[in-house]
Amino acid sequence: MQQGARLKAALDGQGLITAPGVYDMISARVADGMGFQALYMTGFGVSASLGLPDAGLASYTEMVGRVAQICQGTGTPVICDADTGFGGLLNLERTVRGYEAAGAAAMQIEDQVFPKRCGHTLGRRVVPVEDMVRKIKVAVATRASADFLIVARTDARTGLGLDEALRRGEAYARAGADILFIESPESEAEMAAIGTRLNVPLIANMVEGGRTPVLSKARLEELGYKIAIFPVTGLLAATKALERVYGTLKETGSSDAASGGLYGFDRFCRLAGFEHVWDFEKRWPEA
Repeated sequence: MQQGARLKAALDGQGLITAPGVYDMISARVADGMGFQALYMTGFGVSASLGLPDAGLASYTEMVGRVAQICQGTGTPVICDADTGFGGLLNLERTVRGYEAAGAAAMQIEDQVFPKRCGHTLGRRVVPVEDMVRKIKVAVATRASADFLIVARTDARTGLGLDEALRRGEAYARAGADILFIESPESEAEMAAIGTRLNVPLIANMVEGGRTPVLSKARLEELGYKIAIFPVTGLLAATKALERVYGTLKETGSSDAASGGLYGFDRFCRLAGFEHVWDFEKRWPEA
């Protein structure tokens, strides 16, 4: 079964889909081995891994390359962030074709003015609703398979209020979006209003330290959400671990005191793909 079809089947099933944020092949392979129903390729995390803020600076080429790496190197359906589609309607057409060919199960586009900003920061502006509706229609018409799902995100809540965000969500669903993403509601009451008003699978964006409360799986299900993404959880954990172990190195001059908290070197070699190298060299020994 293709990845998009697997994601559609999960959406039709019971319970909340928890999708951890992945941003490079190490995070993707760790998450892939844990049995999640979906992964979320986070634009924030990919940008950060390039040394860039999530401010529309990562290019289509950089992003679609990471989509291909992650989707073709894992077996779990991946929902992939495509920002605003990287330009106008013709750019969006190219983005849809590129992300679908790279193996994404779903592609997320948003209604921000380019250059976009992280959805939990201030200063975001949105395009007219009609412009985003056209983008969704182009995306739906361009995809080769209906199993490649289109996620429509609106960032209207922060600047224009919840009612405008809900109005946009309804318009985007009518335009053909398969999944709706109302970014950064600011309370459980707002999240409940979203779940009550919109009758399309909904994404909850769980950003630790962000504008939306981080809720339990059971509560998100009660509120009507179908997917919970955790875009920066792994990134923040990895950064904290690096800070801690590098601090030990600086303080003591050795990793000796930190060795008990490290991932095993042999396990990491296997995670990085060395088993294939070892097997290949057994089958094809050099003369």
